[in-house]
Amino acid sequence: MPTDPRRLAVLLAVHRAGGVLAAADLLHVTPSAVSQQITRLEAEEGVAVLDRGPRGATLTTAGRILAEAAERIESELVEARKSLSALGGELSGRVVLAGFQTAIRAVVAPTLGVVAEHHPGVELVVEEREPGESMRRLREGDADIVLLERDEDADTHVPRGQRDVVLLEEPWRLVLPSTVATPTQLSDLEGVTWIAAEPNTAAARAMGRVTAALGPVTSRHVYYDFDVALALIAAGQGVGLLPALALQGELPDAVTVATVPGLGSRRLVARHRATRREPGPAVVAIIDELLAGAAGLELV
Repeated sequence: MPTDPRRLAVLLAVHRAGGVLAAADLLHVTPSAVSQQITRLEAEEGVAVLDRGPRGATLTTAGRILAEAAERIESELVEARKSLSALGGELSGRVVLAGFQTAIRAVVAPTLGVVAEHHPGVELVVEEREPGESMRRLREGDADIVLLERDEDADTHVPRGQRDVVLLEEPWRLVLPSTVATPTQLSDLEGVTWIAAEPNTAAARAMGRVTAALGPVTSRHVYYDFDVALALIAAGQGVGLLPALALQGELPDAVTVATVPGLGSRRLVARHRATRREPGPAVVAIIDELLAGAAGLELV
């Protein structure tokens, strides 16, 4: 009797979920329905596929062989769907996007569902990388899109064979311990202690630009991750300059967000290769979706 592939899918769910009850939740069916499919699979194959014990069910050697076969079938079906999408004129392919925390969290992650819906044949792979590593991967062809940040007065030179698309221009915000009076102009910040950003970042460049008019400034600590900056500011260690994207969601009660004239903005940029053959249609589609997602953001 030939094996019903649907029963293999149930066995694969048991394997991945770690048991019959968890597989039932994963498949949105009753545990009894899962057990029935497993029993029929065992009858069809003439082997036991589960060891049923007091602590739950685990796959037998035969069960693992069938589960591996189910994974291969699943993989082949995914590839077949991609080929069908290409045959029907739909976009297909693999796009690797390398970026940093705030951009991935606020722009890329909310776009993943839209990409899957609008372009089912496109596989978007997201990698959190340091900027230098992201650029290396772009040059070597291991990444297709790189997300970069730059302060408003940064050098906009783009290497030959590459192109930048500005996804978002977001304002810088002052973030202060709640015990510090909220300023109305930059001169109100004379004498305050600042939390310093790691050199060569957009935040460090922006802080240097903003504080240039204040004369010598005092700073303590150095951060790279904006969540670290928020924690230090909440602990009363100083004032920081953070981009609006870093302030999305719930903030610590011990901080205040303020804006004054002269803070400027940070640009979020998508960089891709620009040659006779690139960017391909799939890369263009992903950038278009990122642009649409960024345009719909409500910034703090």
